[in-house]
Amino acid sequence: MRAASTTGIARRRPNPARRVFLGFVVLNLAGWALLALPISSTPEGSSSWIDALFTAVSAACVTGLTVVDTALYWTPFGQTVILVLVQLGGLGVMVFTTLVGVLVLRRLTIGARVQTASETHSRGIGEVGSIVRAIVVTSLVVEGVVALALLPRFMLGYGESFGDALWLSVFHAVSSYNNAGFALFSDNLIGFVDDPFVCVPLMVSTVVGGLGFPVIVQILKRVSGRARILSLHALLVLGGTALLLPLGALAIGALEWSNPGTLGALEPGSRVLTSLFHSVQTRTAGFNALDIGAMRPETLLVMDVLMLIGGGPAGTAGGIKLTTFAVLLFIILAEVRGDGTVHAFGRRLSRAVHREAITVALLAVALVVAATLAILVLTEETFDDVLFEAVSAFATVGLSTGITADLGWPSQLILVILMFLGRVGPATVATAIALRRTTRAYELPKERPLIG
Repeated sequence: MRAASTTGIARRRPNPARRVFLGFVVLNLAGWALLALPISSTPEGSSSWIDALFTAVSAACVTGLTVVDTALYWTPFGQTVILVLVQLGGLGVMVFTTLVGVLVLRRLTIGARVQTASETHSRGIGEVGSIVRAIVVTSLVVEGVVALALLPRFMLGYGESFGDALWLSVFHAVSSYNNAGFALFSDNLIGFVDDPFVCVPLMVSTVVGGLGFPVIVQILKRVSGRARILSLHALLVLGGTALLLPLGALAIGALEWSNPGTLGALEPGSRVLTSLFHSVQTRTAGFNALDIGAMRPETLLVMDVLMLIGGGPAGTAGGIKLTTFAVLLFIILAEVRGDGTVHAFGRRLSRAVHREAITVALLAVALVVAATLAILVLTEETFDDVLFEAVSAFATVGLSTGITADLGWPSQLILVILMFLGRVGPATVATAIALRRTTRAYELPKERPLIG
């Protein structure tokens, strides 16, 4: 009886992943409640429930999809709420809950420390506190540098007062580093399409935030000479970034070069800059310097793929992540070669990693397909636009062809669910719901079905 009682207690012990899930739910609900206040919106009375909910989830999930004009609809108080939600969401689910434990409870459970160490790729449980502090400091430093780079441009180039320029600089620095894509201009960044003094700092900030904290740390250690080799994780993220950014820019530039509604109206130099800018932003940041709705269908398809891949794990980017995509490529390469094991950069990948990558990718595709089908049934929008919107929501990118605000509340609610699941992650959601992991005490007979 005592053993059974002990087992019952163990089963009721809180799951760290579930705590993360519930904590993130609380963050989204708190944002929803604040944005629903009359003080948050400019129209008389409070905002509608779907406008407040959609914006809160989009901000907390660092997506950037909007159903109202951020610059005109929300008051300074509402915009501040959005900024805070973006910052907390960008720091990550595990960092947020760890900060709550450190600052409020002044302690962490062993389960939470182990879970956080796994999330941040730490090797020691005792390192969690220092890792959280380092993540926060790194975020603030990068955001501060970007804000300082933007400040003189807004003041001298666009005649903004110091106070307004400072607010614009801080807001867009936080939004870019956290890969959120929220902007305080009605046309997002279309007005700065040919301004490298605005576009370049935002691009750099987006890339740094999308690399992920573990990669940033390894780069700093490598530069300082404290580490001689990079981990496989860092090599996959850096290699994928170095490959996809120029390929994305080349594809967008080639497909839109003569389109009068997008790149065709710009000078050649501005076309190159804007192509690179959108290749970066498609990697889950969501700023747009062109009218996405005017792009060709083939360009939208290219951007769908880039958005779904996303950036690095443990960073502010979304998508299935670069490492997941890279592992899938190496699995395909190994199967084509007939290799018994999968290798990448001279190292062997465990079979558990194979299963994780395949699971994440298939879950992502299933969610996007289901959401796309549901919205197509509920609306009369075209397939290209709906698919783009669904991928953008799940990958927490925020780019839009312009149909989001015109969708009915049922379709907007579907996008809300996609944004939430895309940020938390299918694997985290599944772990939070599951009571516990089970290990099979026996193995079933092995059999090989025909494939292909």
